[in-house]
Amino acid sequence: MNAPLRRVGVVVMIMFGLLFANLNWVQAYKAGEYRNSPYNSRVQIAEYQRERGLILVGRDAQAVTGNVETDGRLRYQRTYPLAERYAHVVGYKPVNGEATGIEWFENEFLAGTADTLFVDRLRDLFTEDSTPGGNVLTTLSAPAQQTAYEELRDNRVGARRGAVVALDPRTGAVQALVSMPSFDPNPLASHDPDEVEAAYQELDEDPDKPLRNRALSERYPPGSVFKIIDAAAALERGYTPQTAIPAGRTYQHPETTHVINNAAPSVCPEPEVTLIEALTESCNTAFAQLGVRYGAAELKEKARQFGFEDEDLTVGRVNGDGMPVAASRTGDIANPDGTEDPAALAQSAIGQNNVRMTPLQGAMIAAAVANGGRQMRPYLVQQLLGPDRTSSYYTVAPRELRRSVSGQVAADLQTMMVSVVERGTGRNARISGYTVGGKTGTAETGSRDDHGWFIGFVAKDGQPISAVAVLLENAGKGGSGEAARISREIMRAVIADRGGS
Repeated sequence: MNAPLRRVGVVVMIMFGLLFANLNWVQAYKAGEYRNSPYNSRVQIAEYQRERGLILVGRDAQAVTGNVETDGRLRYQRTYPLAERYAHVVGYKPVNGEATGIEWFENEFLAGTADTLFVDRLRDLFTEDSTPGGNVLTTLSAPAQQTAYEELRDNRVGARRGAVVALDPRTGAVQALVSMPSFDPNPLASHDPDEVEAAYQELDEDPDKPLRNRALSERYPPGSVFKIIDAAAALERGYTPQTAIPAGRTYQHPETTHVINNAAPSVCPEPEVTLIEALTESCNTAFAQLGVRYGAAELKEKARQFGFEDEDLTVGRVNGDGMPVAASRTGDIANPDGTEDPAALAQSAIGQNNVRMTPLQGAMIAAAVANGGRQMRPYLVQQLLGPDRTSSYYTVAPRELRRSVSGQVAADLQTMMVSVVERGTGRNARISGYTVGGKTGTAETGSRDDHGWFIGFVAKDGQPISAVAVLLENAGKGGSGEAARISREIMRAVIADRGGS
């Protein structure tokens, strides 16, 4: 054989080798990806031949998703009868592209393709049926979710953006989760690609960004809500609610030119106030000085014990499957050379500077205090039920996430937060016949109106019922008071849902 033929033979052999390697790559490594791709028309047709399982809420397992039969190539179309009320927590399932919310992280079970539903699929081979997918029973309280959505949407200070999270402090179960503004997910689940594209484009270009889940993925300066963490650090140092601490109308650290003022001249004008009075009146000068006394390391560590800097938190199942949560941050409290910046520390202690927190984190702080210092892992999935709703494939077992403070410190914080609601800035959250504690927060944003916050809890006979966080973005004057009022209505809805009055 001459040299040119040998070269051609070598090239051909190399090409066959590459082809063989590519086939093995596709079959061994990429097959699953291609098979499950939403752009695989055969997969789409097979998936939409079966009714998708339902997402259920409330004690009566009300369905907040549905399916309608079509005469098109894809037999069933997903529907969302309550539309905006559950949009961010339930999510939506598009024909092409990735699902969101519960529709995303429980997609295989809802679609009926999960390994746990193999017997149903096997039976269908013999009966020629198309058994629907599995059903997801959530922890959500239907009355609390409705109240949270309506009160947030119709707030009395004209805020256009905000969020609500309500938790059961004893278990971590999410009772309500709402982001404002919301959106109608139905057009995004359409089988008409042009309708989907137009709907998505409109939502994506909306300056208020309704597709963002502000309850989980957005972080805001918490303002005076952060003073609960300051107070926890003080109590763990041996202070009591009656310990006198420095206060005054203004505070200026000797090494800085920055002056910290209280919300009004009538707030904490005395040189000293008790710790409980400082929280009740929301005294900036007192907590700024406490923060400087602790130092940045101690402040950051106490915030971490309440959940700040948690990079791995999700909300879904307690095993970690679920929607990711943005990590809350205490931020940089140092000079460029790495030394501690006392001005930044004083500002951080009152929830400003670079401190940023999600609404979920706010609810988790209140829940930990209400639950004796034990912070539970938040979750949304109560049970996974078979297509007939009689068989259960998963039932939640709540888990403790961390110990934020000791039982004694939690009890003292409860007393102090109750004082805020009964005698201080959180009066709008009061509920007759129940113990309500909380903390308001007004967070400066620079050139725009301040954010309004309230985080708090409600209890009866020493047993916590709900912990709530309400954020009203750029609410301006009266925002924190309105957040407290909305929290009251949500807590009332939870109480009523449990048979209380």
